[in-house]
Amino acid sequence: MAKKPSARAPLDQFDRAILRILQTDNKTPQRSIAESVNLSTAAVQRRVAALEATGVISRNVAVVDPDAVAMSITAIVEVYLRDERSATVDAAKAAFRKTPEVQQCYYVTGGTSFVLIVVTRDMRSYESFTRKVFEENDSVNNYRTLVVIDRVKTDTQIPIQE
Repeated sequence: MAKKPSARAPLDQFDRAILRILQTDNKTPQRSIAESVNLSTAAVQRRVAALEATGVISRNVAVVDPDAVAMSITAIVEVYLRDERSATVDAAKAAFRKTPEVQQCYYVTGGTSFVLIVVTRDMRSYESFTRKVFEENDSVNNYRTLVVIDRVKTDTQIPIQE
């Protein structure tokens, strides 16, 4: 779970430049970042620590290629709840958060309740997932699956403007 952000001044040009570098490769040595943004290594270290402490940098993770770990099915799933009461929505959020196959979960407007990005090993695994997560869940009225043919762009970088 992400850290709760504390109060922080708006990001300046150095913070933004550091974030652009870290989003490309968060293992970039701080001395290299310092050279790129024209700051001292100590200043970069303090800024990165502050960005982490305030929740601007919420996590440091490795992005794994699903094919490399035999997770060959990616599906985009629209989930329609029976109702939009707070208790129903909160229970759905909690269930989706704890389900490992759900890589991303968005609570959305426009008639659909949630949009999920789901990965599974194969179609048999996906069928098992849908039975457990949707069909056996009384809060889910319906769901619609779009199976991904090609992951054209799966960028995790937020475009950071000056």
